[in-house]
Amino acid sequence: MLNVPTLWTVFVVNFSALGLIWAYVTRSYPKFEAARYWMASAFVGAAGAMTALVHLFVDSPAPLLFGAAGIIAASCLAAMGIQRFYDRPVHLRLMVVTGLLSLAGVVIFMVGFDQMQLRMLCYTVGQGLPLALSLRLLLSPPEGRISPGARLSGIVILTIIGIFVMRAVGNLLGYDFSARAGGQTHAVMVLVLLFLSMTLNFGFLLMAMDRLRNEVADLALLDDLTGVANRRHLLQRLSEECARSERSGEPFSLLVIDLDGFKTINDTHGHAAGDACLQHFTLMAQTRLRPGDMLARTGGDEFCVVLPSSSLREGALIARRVLEVCRQDAVGCSGNDIPIAISIGVAEWDRSIGQFPDRLIAHADHALYAAKKNGKNDFAVYDPAPPLSPEPVEAVRKFA
Repeated sequence: MLNVPTLWTVFVVNFSALGLIWAYVTRSYPKFEAARYWMASAFVGAAGAMTALVHLFVDSPAPLLFGAAGIIAASCLAAMGIQRFYDRPVHLRLMVVTGLLSLAGVVIFMVGFDQMQLRMLCYTVGQGLPLALSLRLLLSPPEGRISPGARLSGIVILTIIGIFVMRAVGNLLGYDFSARAGGQTHAVMVLVLLFLSMTLNFGFLLMAMDRLRNEVADLALLDDLTGVANRRHLLQRLSEECARSERSGEPFSLLVIDLDGFKTINDTHGHAAGDACLQHFTLMAQTRLRPGDMLARTGGDEFCVVLPSSSLREGALIARRVLEVCRQDAVGCSGNDIPIAISIGVAEWDRSIGQFPDRLIAHADHALYAAKKNGKNDFAVYDPAPPLSPEPVEAVRKFA
């Protein structure tokens, strides 16, 4: 036979354990703000259930009221954690108003007018509404990809809301769940809700694991110093663009950028100054790129820019824009400022490159060397036409 007080005791123990798990996650990943709300939800829910158990030993409605307040607050905190997980602002005012109104209804229909059906309805709204408001984020996330943990959490919340609705409708129709607190129907409902609450937190844990795994994967594709894509990410993107261009026949372009005299900067001013120059160049270049263009640092002072759906002429125009912003910045340098000069090589994908990005990089490098040979602080484009003279520079033409 199921015993409701024993089940609530299990609820307290399990949610205290969940709170400790979320506390560990919060300490290990302090920037993961959602974990704080889920930790608070677990501890507050456990405290609410523990307070409700005091009603067995104290003949007063106060423990039940404080217990209801704890359970309602736990639902609000869980919903706020979902909002923060998806980087949405917390609807604190809405949650507070919902919690206070539902709790006020519980007080009115417990102390003022003893109406169990309406009391349970208010309690159900306080528990279910915050979770219902978070369903859209779980089942239709902003980035469009539903993680397994989010899908599980959404299904569990739908099931919990279904049970709440069934309980509220049953009470309104005269089936007194509270009066049967010692019976098996109520005990089974408490057991099912306990299981679903644990499963919901397991879904939150899966969401956290998926987020952290994606962050680690992103870090493996980013340059530590500048925060832009690294060489591995560049090669992945170039392979995708080459395959897409081979299917569609639409070209794309690549810029290879090298900071002129970077070794001198390191030798004269130190590596910290060199790192600052790389970071400053990254910020300047990004202001002249279009949405969808990808800037990558391939090592040392060399960068690449992938320009999707861009012809050689369009690539040259963007190269000029990047070059001009560096020239303007250098003119404004004074005192201890270090001017940055760059050389750029521009190349366009064609059928001869196929799905081999190394060939395109080699073409852009060839143009880069020509730009440096012509005096640096300039750009040049690769011309796939056969040279008219033995001079290598004739394989490169410049756009005025």
